[in-house]
Amino acid sequence: MINNKVLGIILGGGQGSRLYPLTETRSKPAVPIAGKYRLVDIPISNCINSEIKRIFVLTQFNSASLNKHIKNTYHFSFFSSAFVDVLAAEQTPGNSTWFQGTADAVRQSMHHFLSHDFEYALILSGDQLYQMDFDDMVEAHIKSKADISIATIPVKAKDATSFGILKTNDKNVITSFIEKPAAELLPEWTSDTGEEMKNQGRDYLASMGIYIFNRDLLVKLMKDTSTNDFGKEIIPGAIEKKKVFSYQYEGYWTDIGTIESFFEANLGLTDDFPKFDLYCKERTIYTHARMLPTTKISGTVLDKTVVADGCIINAGKIEHSVIGIRSRIDKESTVINTYMMGADHYQPLEEILDPNIVTMGIGARCFIKNAILDKNCCVGNDVRLIGDKKMVDTETDLYVIRDGIIVIKKGVTIPHGFTL
Repeated sequence: MINNKVLGIILGGGQGSRLYPLTETRSKPAVPIAGKYRLVDIPISNCINSEIKRIFVLTQFNSASLNKHIKNTYHFSFFSSAFVDVLAAEQTPGNSTWFQGTADAVRQSMHHFLSHDFEYALILSGDQLYQMDFDDMVEAHIKSKADISIATIPVKAKDATSFGILKTNDKNVITSFIEKPAAELLPEWTSDTGEEMKNQGRDYLASMGIYIFNRDLLVKLMKDTSTNDFGKEIIPGAIEKKKVFSYQYEGYWTDIGTIESFFEANLGLTDDFPKFDLYCKERTIYTHARMLPTTKISGTVLDKTVVADGCIINAGKIEHSVIGIRSRIDKESTVINTYMMGADHYQPLEEILDPNIVTMGIGARCFIKNAILDKNCCVGNDVRLIGDKKMVDTETDLYVIRDGIIVIKKGVTIPHGFTL
């Protein structure tokens, strides 16, 4: 099988400062998504569904929870060569620095990769939401006799300035590249993306940050210690000297780089036909198997809402929201346009019944709108949290406001009657 020759390498990213405070105590790939998954489950699941089952995840910031999640989740047969391993930045006799960029992360980890037999390295980002069959991309790479393949996605002019934009010839070989072009330069960077894409105004090919490298070329490129980043240095340099192929992908894909994009991606799951399809049998998203009870709902009006396992919900109304595992919402509360991540454990019943304790979850008679509640939050009774685009970006010990979205930090307690 072709995919026995492929090694998956998932880049965990840097500090994830644009996703702060969700990355305050965890790495970006470990951020909970869709109520029961973690971001890293997306690229890992795409690999597994494509029969690529030798996977490294590279990280260096707050990697403990990610390590625990992967260790507890991805178990393969003892008689298989399959694995998912975390490689955190480490000091070695030849290198005492942290990862300086995407390429440097791969360079510093090469000695681990080279202990495995592979012909192609599939390099992925750990913070994107998409469902791709890598079989097709690997086959296209081999058929085109490329040295490097880059997954590209057609985008509109308004989005093109945020991406690395590529131009190709009639054989889908990339001829030039520009990083985040200014709007006035865009007319020079249109590509033939196909009739359907052109009709949607998607005339520009953006790099998705998904690469296939031939093993020998990757080894050679990693010997040049003057380059630290794939998108800014390795790829532009290779286009001039090597055959770099564009693999055009036209499905749903979004980069989870900011609080706003993270928020929108999660709430998008509540659509009748979400662009990211968690219900597709052929594209299963895997995660930690939890032995949780069914969710219990009493007296609640639910509309366009996703509710995960093990919740106890007595709210008055929940609308256009994602409610994560083990969430508890008390009577007469309203939750709108909100992602509630849930909890890592249940509180003892005596604590829940103690009137002197602000219990985990959302209390009674609350009104929550345009918010993200990180794991293990304790929101008291009669709390009002209403996010609004007019709000100024702010940070306190309890919450952060970004792009009009209120983010309640992990494990904090919001006192009774608090208003924001």
